[in-house]
Amino acid sequence: MICRRPSSPVRINVIFQPVKQTIALKLQPTPGQVDALTRTMVAFNAACNVIAETAYAQRCANKRTLQHLVYYDIRARFGLSAQLTIRAIAKVAEAYKRDKTKQPRFRPDGAITYDERILSFKGLDHVSLLTLDGRHLIPFVYGTYQATRMDRIKGQADLVMRDGIFYLYVTIDVPEPPMTDPSEFLGVDLGIVNLAADSDGTVYSGGQVNGLRHRHARLRSKLQKKGTKDARRLLKHRRRKESRFAAWVNHNISKRLVAKAQDTGRGIALENLTGIRDRIRLRQAQRRSQHSWSFHQLRVFIEYKARLIGICVVLVDPHNTSRTCPACGHSDTRNRSSQARFSCVSCGYAGHADLIAAENIRRAAVTQPDASESVSALTPGASVHVR
Repeated sequence: MICRRPSSPVRINVIFQPVKQTIALKLQPTPGQVDALTRTMVAFNAACNVIAETAYAQRCANKRTLQHLVYYDIRARFGLSAQLTIRAIAKVAEAYKRDKTKQPRFRPDGAITYDERILSFKGLDHVSLLTLDGRHLIPFVYGTYQATRMDRIKGQADLVMRDGIFYLYVTIDVPEPPMTDPSEFLGVDLGIVNLAADSDGTVYSGGQVNGLRHRHARLRSKLQKKGTKDARRLLKHRRRKESRFAAWVNHNISKRLVAKAQDTGRGIALENLTGIRDRIRLRQAQRRSQHSWSFHQLRVFIEYKARLIGICVVLVDPHNTSRTCPACGHSDTRNRSSQARFSCVSCGYAGHADLIAAENIRRAAVTQPDASESVSALTPGASVHVR
């Protein structure tokens, strides 16, 4: 799907804002510790709901002001420690700031944000967490990837319960190697039928992902009609399974693209697809595929993996990238005869439409002048979750 953009194409350099990675540590509490963590989580989020009532009634999104209004009452009602109360107030203030038109609501199993005052690591495999019953020393496990990064843990951590299992999501500093200034780029076209295609002629098919999504969509429809408790539980499980699989595929594609660019000393060129869902109009039958398309996640994965090894990423104007002939430069809607087929009506040049789009993206990154605007899919202070 091509959308109309301003006629003057520009190249947009990606400027990376400070980014943190998030790694998950799986806790292994005893039954007594599970009870303590669960009760603390329930009390913490119940306190958040009471604080949210005050924030909404007083139209107060300022953390310090809100603290003066609710601090002593919350401590007395819910038995939270001083710092857990402060973290609950901060959580509500942040949530209310995002949308002041409605009162925030918090689930009983919502995350608890811990900081250095109420969390500390003891050695390489234990963490001390504050609960309603005092501190508990809890063992945790992690994978090989996390093991090499444990010395970079900084700042706050989130205690999360997922499917009855407790995890601690911690942030780590991202090393910042010097950014290269390449003269050549690997063009990458992102899509739905094919998740990606690069200017070297490699197509990364989305058939497996799209097949899974269609199957899940049919199952969701059946379960939603049932409406039973077991059906809702299964819906949640299937949604998470689909999300994990899509992220796994995106991780693999982004790794291959970044490795290819690194091996050949090139940068990576992507289309600037920011706001594409708002710019295009689709038939109803196409909407599920379009809105389940995780191109933004794939772009984020490519960007942060490239940054870790100093590879330059640029975003180019997507206008007519899949309609323009790379041989003669003729641009026409009739050149894209089908989703997969490109055939120039002027010179007869033909080929795979996604590969031709990737080649046009590569050329745009090399030949177009820099623009003054700098953007990135990674927002300032964003945290990228790493499995």
